[in-house]
Amino acid sequence: MQENPKLYSPLTLAYLGDAVYELCARQWVLSQGNRPVNELHKMGVELVKADAQSAALAKLEGLLSEEELSVYKRGRNANTNSSPKHANLADYRRATGLEALFGYLYLKGETQRIQQLFALAIG
Repeated sequence: MQENPKLYSPLTLAYLGDAVYELCARQWVLSQGNRPVNELHKMGVELVKADAQSAALAKLEGLLSEEELSVYKRGRNANTNSSPKHANLADYRRATGLEALFGYLYLKGETQRIQQLFALAIG
């Protein structure tokens, strides 16, 4: 990995951030109690789909530092070659920005900030 996460493209950050955000979601789902796996999966999907991530970003936007907001905007504005199948384009772009932010924070080793933002996003 590169030392400076700023050197990664926003879509590369989003690629990593997608996994980071999903792990946060799965940990949260498990914290809600033992359930059948199918139910856990459905709960997790509700947290990670584009419209849910877009809504999460709306809760976080005013709480982000200038650096975090810049990373989010780079991800949101990145040109993707794919189009959303189950979301509108605006939600998809905001979700990509949020994922880029989570990937960036992960590469910086800011796991406490990731947990803090995720908790605020779903709270």
